[in-house]
This record gives sequence, structure tokens and C-alpha cells, in this order.
Amino acid sequence: MIDEHLYPLNWGVKPILFNIGGFEVQSYAFFVLLALVVGILIYYYEARKQKKLGENTFYIALAALIGGVIGAKLPIWIINFREIIESFPDIAPFLSGRTIVGGLLGGLIAVILFKKIAKINDKRGNLFAPAIAIGVAIGRIGCFLRGCCYGKATSLPWGVDFGDGVLRHPTQIYESLFMIGMFVYITSIKKKVVEPGKLLIILFTSYFIFRFFIEFIRVEPVIFLGLTGFQIVSVIAIIYLNRGYLTRFINKIKVN
Repeated sequence: MIDEHLYPLNWGVKPILFNIGGFEVQSYAFFVLLALVVGILIYYYEARKQKKLGENTFYIALAALIGGVIGAKLPIWIINFREIIESFPDIAPFLSGRTIVGGLLGGLIAVILFKKIAKINDKRGNLFAPAIAIGVAIGRIGCFLRGCCYGKATSLPWGVDFGDGVLRHPTQIYESLFMIGMFVYITSIKKKVVEPGKLLIILFTSYFIFRFFIEFIRVEPVIFLGLTGFQIVSVIAIIYLNRGYLTRFINKIKVN
């Protein structure tokens, strides 16, 4: 079943943000667009501040954007392949659904591949980190208003009814607040971090650890060993991102 971003009209906190001349502006689309604009502006601001503006800056940002879009959609297309084929020529199922985890990984892979093809050795991870953090924080507000990516039922006073009469964890807001915190943290330490790409590793590792644990209160199907698909991907991503540190740690243990 395709779940992401296809809901009854009464589903969500405020699915339609406002109207302009009879045209309805959807909350999710608005905040995703806002997230992209703010993220790109912060990336360019950091690049200019560190005197790294140039032709490569634009192409690397473009690769990240294209890779992020494909990465966000590809898992949904694979999981819901049968529904998409059966619904043709209705393309709504094809256009619906996206995942932030896939978007992050897709953007990262696209940048790595582009830099190898273009033979660019300059690492830009420290420039991307604050842009990604604030971009995800803003995008999740759209998820909250639309009512997607919601949590399980809760008795906590801040539980939210997204349309079915059940108070649920506002996991979108949890994630938004977490990424705002990461943006503040990364901004506060960026002058002290001189290792290229270190800030991006800190951000991604922190996010995937957070995502692993928040999955326990999200409505997601369990697929293996009591874990959701996103939890399995998170573990793999954490190991891959920190493979250098893990290798040195293992070698140190062997020596001792």
C-alpha cells in the first residue's frame, strides 16, 4: 500500500497552507520548496564565506539536489512497483511518496560519483552539513502539517490527532527539533573542525542514530529481527560513515 503523502482530504493538521486566487498551496510542497531554497542559500553562504565559490560549487550542489530527489523516490518506486504498474495510466502513485533517508543517501552518493567523474578532490562536506540540517528541519514541518511520517499512539499531553481520532507522537516535530539542534551544534563547532567532511559525518551519524531509535515510535512495518527497513539502513549507514574509525579501533584492539 502506498502510504506516503496520499491521505483522505481531512487528514493532517493543516494540509492546505493557504489559497492564492483560488489556487490551493499544499503545506508539504511549500515547506519542501522552502527547505530546498534555504538549504541552497546556506550552502552558498558557507561557500562564499570560506572562499570556495566557483563553478564546482554550483555543479556539486546540482548533483546533490538531483541525487537527493532520485534517492528520495527510488525506494518508494521499488517498494510500490506493483501498485504503480496496476494504477497506470494514473500517475498519482508514481509521483507520491518520498523518504528523507533515501534523499540524504542519494544526495551523498551523487556527489561522490560526480566528484570522481569530474576529478574534483576538494571536499565540501563541511559546507553541506548546516544546509542539510536546517533543510530537513524545515521539510519535516511540511510532513507534520500534511500528516505523513506520523508516530504511534501516545497518552502524552502533546499527542496529535492527524485525522483518525487517535493521539499520536508528532515524530515529525521531534525530528525537526533534533535537526535544529544539530544545525546549532554544527554552526558552533565549525570553526574548530578543520578535517574536511568531518561535519557531514557528524551530522549523518547523529541523524541515523536518532532515526534508528525514533523508528520504535513511528508507524513503519517491521521487516527483519524486529527492525524496520529504515533502522537497517541506518545501521548500515552508521557503519559505512565511520568505517575508518572502526578500522582503527579494531586494529588498536588487535595490537593490545
